[in-house]
Amino acid sequence: MRHVMLFIAILLVVATVSYGWPVYQFFAHRDAVPMLPWGWQTIPDNPPEFNQVFEPSLETAGSNAVQALQQHRARINSPGISAAVAIEGSVVWRGGAGWADIEEGRAVSGNTQFRIGSTSKALTSTLLARMVDGGDLTLDEPLSSLMDVVPNPAWQAITPRQLASHMAGLPHYGESTERYGVYKFMALDTRYENVNEAVTLFDDSEVLFEPGEDFSYSSLGTVLLSAAMQSAGGKPFQDAMHERVLAPLGMDSTGPEPPMGKASPQQATFYWRNDESLPCVRPWRPVDLSHRLAGGGFVSTPSDLVKLGMGFADDHFIPADVREMFWTPQHLNNGEVNEQYYAIGWRVLKIDFGEGIGELLVANHGGVSRGSQSWLMVIPAYNMAVAVNINANTEVFWDFGQASVAVARPFILQRQQVM
Repeated sequence: MRHVMLFIAILLVVATVSYGWPVYQFFAHRDAVPMLPWGWQTIPDNPPEFNQVFEPSLETAGSNAVQALQQHRARINSPGISAAVAIEGSVVWRGGAGWADIEEGRAVSGNTQFRIGSTSKALTSTLLARMVDGGDLTLDEPLSSLMDVVPNPAWQAITPRQLASHMAGLPHYGESTERYGVYKFMALDTRYENVNEAVTLFDDSEVLFEPGEDFSYSSLGTVLLSAAMQSAGGKPFQDAMHERVLAPLGMDSTGPEPPMGKASPQQATFYWRNDESLPCVRPWRPVDLSHRLAGGGFVSTPSDLVKLGMGFADDHFIPADVREMFWTPQHLNNGEVNEQYYAIGWRVLKIDFGEGIGELLVANHGGVSRGSQSWLMVIPAYNMAVAVNINANTEVFWDFGQASVAVARPFILQRQQVM
């Protein structure tokens, strides 16, 4: 009997550690419980940099942009930073500074891949726009007509427009009432190759409000959107993304993040820190983000992201009337524009680019992921796209994102001289 009790006790300890350790790590990375004291690394001084100019007339702008990135990387204490600029449909410059991996001494390069977090929603929006233009679906069809089986009865009348503009009433990760799913959102240890499998993590959750009645940002809503797109298109979401967006735009460094332990040699190491004022970081714990693919699970490079931006601005890739529809802030049922002026997978707003330029309208999407941040913006007035990525996190997103303005300024000022 004692042996049986001992065996049961051991099983209980193993189960507690197996299921409890990922949850502890989740809260440790939120600085809610103590982080283990070992594993810290110091960001070295004298960081390397790279500067690749593909248009000779922009040499000065490129040099100024790299200098701005070096200064910004040091200010926010990120191990690495990388950026790219595209003009008139072509990548004209890419540059960066710092390390893709500190321990290996691997410098950031133009091929370094970063987790792009919610910038993935701009990818999903682009595929959605291509499907709308191709007649695969419309923005206002209910899920009941797009999917053979709608997993939650409360989702029957929800439309792609509402899912893509966060007005469908779907919860965000922490708002889900499906406990097993919430646990998996913390554990981040399971691979989901089919977007329908990811939907099972929240398909019993309550909705926050009736479709169109309010705005509530929800990456889970984008995951559900990808399942509807997969059903409407008749092929896996990942295949459709590759065939209709990534391959046509030459985005060879973009795709779902590989399974844990199988990262591309070009993928950055992602870092965590609890004090942005110090050059001290530690590698982020291994995670699998495939459950949020359409809303936050892709990896990419700044060069690929500006190709996406230029593609969306190209009438031959996304017709002007479709682009206008997708870049228009969406209205609630009461006729009011949603509180974030969110469009269909993009945010569209004005940003001040400083003296000599002023405010410009930009279509953009930022992203925050585990140990990584991303920013993509399209500037229609100059037919330009700018992307910036880092392999760390800042507490205030725009402390990172404002680097895009510093990068864009020299290119805009030089472009003003020839327009």
